[in-house]
Amino acid sequence: MSRIGRLPIVIPAGVTVSVDGQDVAVKGPKGELALSVAKSIEVSVEDGQVVVSRPDDERESRSLHGLTRTLINNNIIGVTEGYTKGLEVVGTGYRVAQKGAAVEFALGFSHPVLVEPPAGITLTVEGNNKVTVSGISKQAVGEAAANIRKIRKPEPYKGKGVRYAGEVVRRKAGKAGK
Repeated sequence: MSRIGRLPIVIPAGVTVSVDGQDVAVKGPKGELALSVAKSIEVSVEDGQVVVSRPDDERESRSLHGLTRTLINNNIIGVTEGYTKGLEVVGTGYRVAQKGAAVEFALGFSHPVLVEPPAGITLTVEGNNKVTVSGISKQAVGEAAANIRKIRKPEPYKGKGVRYAGEVVRRKAGKAGK
């Protein structure tokens, strides 16, 4: 049996989980998230815990069991604590500025790049080279951070570009001189 899938999820105070057929709705202090569960997986709320079960030991059921439990747990964490992802801008002349809800990047292009946050995501700037992406959905926060990083990925020779906080960029040696 799935080691992760069989673990019950404890519902913290202030969070309500409602199951309607294959739809699971999680409501908490930071907001509300919904999840549609695969047909073969069963979700139930029993005395303050969410229990995820599967009907058989088919390969697909086994793989969806732990995934479904983790997705529900991520939603519960999201509506209580939220998720954040840090980005750093590295390079001479590269900087970031807050423009209302949007963020403006100067990344060595001929024009500044303006990034509007998607729904449910907040972008905050610290200093002139750090951006924090935050929200209640782990998937949306990760996707927004990846899309910002995609604007100018860190290059391997000087390490310039947008990188995740704490990301290690493998450096290459340049051309050998005469």
